[in-house]
Formats: sequence, C-alpha cells, structure tokens
Amino acid sequence: MSLKLSVLDQSPVHDNKEPKTGLHDTIELARLSEKLGYYRYWCAEHHDTPGYASATPEIMVGAVASSTSKIRVGSGGVMLNHYSPYKVAEQFNTLNALYENRIDLGIGRASGANFLSARALHNQSNDSYANKAYDLTNFLNDSFKEDDYFYGVGVSPKGVESTPVYLLGSSEGSSILAGQLGAGFCLALFIGTHDRPTIIMDNYRKSFKASKTFSKPKPMIAVACICAETKEKAQSIASSHTYWKVQAFTGKQREALHSPQKVKKLYQELSYEDKIYFHETMDTMVLGTPKECKAKIEKLADEYKVEEVMVVNVTYSFEDRKNSYELLANEFNLNKKDK
Repeated sequence: MSLKLSVLDQSPVHDNKEPKTGLHDTIELARLSEKLGYYRYWCAEHHDTPGYASATPEIMVGAVASSTSKIRVGSGGVMLNHYSPYKVAEQFNTLNALYENRIDLGIGRASGANFLSARALHNQSNDSYANKAYDLTNFLNDSFKEDDYFYGVGVSPKGVESTPVYLLGSSEGSSILAGQLGAGFCLALFIGTHDRPTIIMDNYRKSFKASKTFSKPKPMIAVACICAETKEKAQSIASSHTYWKVQAFTGKQREALHSPQKVKKLYQELSYEDKIYFHETMDTMVLGTPKECKAKIEKLADEYKVEEVMVVNVTYSFEDRKNSYELLANEFNLNKKDK
C-alpha cells in the first residue's frame, strides 16, 4: 500500500510579520497541501508562545475545512487537560456535521503553554488526562455504561458519525492509553528523541481494543522534515527553528523566529553545551533533498510499521516552507496516488 503523507501545522509566524498573519498562512498552506495531494491536515495548539499564532485548533479546523473540500482536517492536538471533555466532544461533533465527516480530533496531554498561561486556561478539574480521554471518547461514541455518571448525556447535534479520536504523544503512557481507548495514535517523533522508541508503538498495538471508530490499530508517526534543493539549504532553513528550541533549553525567553542569516551569527555566541544541543536537535529532523527526505521517511515508516506519516516543519520564510511541502509531494507523487 502506498505511504500517505499528511501535514501537522503549528502555525508559525513567518518573515517577521505580525503574529496574526500566521493564521492566514495556515489557510494558504492548507489549500496548497490539498492541491499537492496530502491526505490530512492537523492544526496545533500553543498559548502565549512567541513565534506561533494558533491557540485555538477548534477554530482553525473550521477555517481550514471551509477553505478546502477533500483533505481530512483535524487538531494535532487539543490539549485536553485544560478543557471539559463534553465541550470538546460537542465542538468536534459540530465540526464533523458541518464538514461531512472530514474531521479528526487529535488530543494531547502537554500544556502547550507557559506556567501562567496554563493556570489561566485550567478549568480546576481534578480529573486526570486519562479520565478525560475516556469521557471524551464515550461522549463521541455514545458508549457510556448504564452505571456511568454521564450515562444518557447526549452530544449535539444528533445523527453525526462518530468523530475519529487520535492521541498525539511521545511516551509509552500515551500509546497504551490510545490502545485502551480504541483510538488512533500518532507518535510525535518531531518532539525529539534519539533512541527511536519503536517499543512505544509496539505497546500501542498490543494494548489496542476495537472501538466504534477503529476496528484495528491506526498508528502514525509525525516527523520534522525540511526538504530543499540541497541538503545544505535544508540545514540552513532548519537552523531558525533549531535556535528557537535552544532558547528554551538555555532557559531564555523565546523570541520570534530569526532568519537563517541572523541565526548564523547568534550561533557563534552559544556556549559549547548549547552548540551540542543545537546539533542534537537538528539531528532529530529529516533534512535534505527530495530524494534524501523520501528515503529517510520511508525508512522510518518501515521501522515503525505505519502507512501514514505526518510532516511538520517550522521555517522563517513562508516560501521556503511551501517549497518544502511541494518538493516532498512531488517526490512521493502524491497527486498520482489513490487517497
């Protein structure tokens, strides 16, 4: 079966423009991704994060879905710790009704925010992420048991197909929970790990229980990938986001994305340890020419035994970002594949 490629969009703010332009760039990139043949398009959630524009994936999912016609659209993901599962279920049930069952609901347990922003968001509920995830899937699937507290509570509007739920995570806990829920699981390799934890995906498959939405496991991986005409150019483009991550590693306040030219100068001011982290971070990305990126992605897909790979990248230049997705799509012949 042909490998599907999809897009995970963190809505970066490009070219030192106003932060709100990142939202409009998301719409433009989604239209391009559909045209190029990508299978699905997920919108991320980040709060009060310099360099990122989208804090409300539920709104961006609607905006993207209304601007496209075929590509599946979803969240990657809603940070469920902050919210009422019932409210999230109704939001995505409504989206699925409006956009003819093209909607995915990806959820995660990270805060997607700094400490104060997380406190401002938190609904003060004592429920764990696992309990919220169970409630969410039960609301969407109408599968509460008679002795459950929320048995009989319906989700509006009625008569909508169950919205597929995916857990987006990088740990064994997330993968096992996804399996127990009968949800899809997307392993976030782009977060950065060197030991390639295939056991995380193995445990997802072992723990999987069939659900109303998925009769068998639905595993995916998400990788950071920048594709360019040369490997050197891809590495240069990648330096912007790499330096952005180094700022967090050093405990500094993150700034907006810097151009590769500026990063080249800022790199010289880093300590020896920070330079090591810089290169370790870049090594977690798939970087290179279209042919090199295709080979690396196919190797990872084979390693994790998945039929779909989500591609995420953050660049200073929007043109570089669009070019990366276009080069990759052309190399994989996405438009010529059956969806």
